[in-house]
Amino acid sequence: MPVDPGRHWLEAGITGIARPREWDAIATIDAPGVLGEEVEFVALADGRFVREGERSATDPALFAAALEGAIELPYRAVAVRREALWAVGAVSIEVAELHPSPRGDELELTWNGTTLSLTVDSLPADPAHADALERIALQRSRGPYAARAHRLADDLWEILVLPL
Repeated sequence: MPVDPGRHWLEAGITGIARPREWDAIATIDAPGVLGEEVEFVALADGRFVREGERSATDPALFAAALEGAIELPYRAVAVRREALWAVGAVSIEVAELHPSPRGDELELTWNGTTLSLTVDSLPADPAHADALERIALQRSRGPYAARAHRLADDLWEILVLPL
């Protein structure tokens, strides 16, 4: 009997609407000697790694090697133990240096077409403190935008600019 959307809820998976993609690349790796359950890291274009999340002593190079050729640098990755194997997922990111380096670790700069506003670590701040982020956002967007920056190390930031 066919499903009638006017009388029944459509069951998951039969609508033909795909789930949004979460990862740009995935891999599995057998790493029996690796301790812990999860490793989060950012792989930078120069080959360095920035560890995030719980500060694991695990070297991310093993997981990055599993992703080699599947995704371009830089990227953010998460490796999770799944019994004997590790699953590694990575998503491409943009990384930039912000000069002068703003205070805080999390910036959110929004421009709605008339007003520029900034939050630094979730607290309101003077938008003049995010000149470098504003310059990047103006290069990426031709209209209103929301720009986020997450400090990776020193004056190196993960950047995301979204049009509004």
